[in-house]
Amino acid sequence: MKTDVLLKELEFKATRSSGAGGQHVNKVSTKIIVRLHIDNSQGFTLEEKQRLRSKLVSRISNEGYLQLSCDASRNQHRNKNLAIQRLLDMLKAALVREKVRKSTKPSRASIQKRLDSKKKQSQRKENRRNPDF
Repeated sequence: MKTDVLLKELEFKATRSSGAGGQHVNKVSTKIIVRLHIDNSQGFTLEEKQRLRSKLVSRISNEGYLQLSCDASRNQHRNKNLAIQRLLDMLKAALVREKVRKSTKPSRASIQKRLDSKKKQSQRKENRRNPDF
């Protein structure tokens, strides 16, 4: 992932934020919407694009845009920086490869320990029974 290339490819749109805030909310466009077209991006390799498409399938639109909005702050510049940071964090998390699980079998000592504990528990329960005359 080439971060400097991605930052140039981002598309920004400022809209009015929702929620409480009185007249200020109705006058100022502080909410930021960031869009990135995954397929047309030069910042990813083909393998990375495929991984992003599979991991972020619910966040990518039919046109191929990954969209993220931020209205946490009342400041447009702060919201823009937050949105960029969130988008980059999301992309980095989606590109991380999961470790392949290597199947292992229990050691001989652990198997013996388990069987011994089962025998001990069986003896305990057998000792609780009424004697059979």
